[in-house]
Amino acid sequence: MATETKTLWKIDPTHSEVQFKVKHLVISTVTGSFGSFDGQIETDGEDFENANATFTADIDSISTNNEDRDQHLKSDDFFNAKEYPQLTFESKNFEKTGDGKYKVTGDLTIRDITKEIELDVVHGGTVGDPYGQTKAGFEVNGTINRKEFGLTWNAVTEAGNVVVGDKIKLQLNVQFVQS
Repeated sequence: MATETKTLWKIDPTHSEVQFKVKHLVISTVTGSFGSFDGQIETDGEDFENANATFTADIDSISTNNEDRDQHLKSDDFFNAKEYPQLTFESKNFEKTGDGKYKVTGDLTIRDITKEIELDVVHGGTVGDPYGQTKAGFEVNGTINRKEFGLTWNAVTEAGNVVVGDKIKLQLNVQFVQS
């Protein structure tokens, strides 16, 4: 009985970025990122169909280029970094939808709330680097509603505009190294 060899890919944080975008006052977009994160993909075959993916990001590493805003995001109004130091994602389905394109469904946990989300994944390619390592690059995009994860704080301006939009765009450009 032949057993398939699983291949493990680990995220390369020095060649990856994890960003989110949210509307501010309805008229502009604020971009934030996580500076500390980890993830891996476990595959069965040559491509990434039916792979298992896991990802974590440290809430304390959040950055929006504004220290006051970052501290507010880490507070109980939003992520509550003290009580819930990480957000996590665990895939349930990694489905090939086209050449180098995948739909990934999985559980995202923020604070103590877990919801199933769907992400669009584009495999940019797999190459060998000058150091003998095999690397795979991906662009991952999706949208979540922050209020579904308990990030419910908001304020309204005198003109009646909300300060923070509900929809959060997730944008990850990540590189994985074959282990």
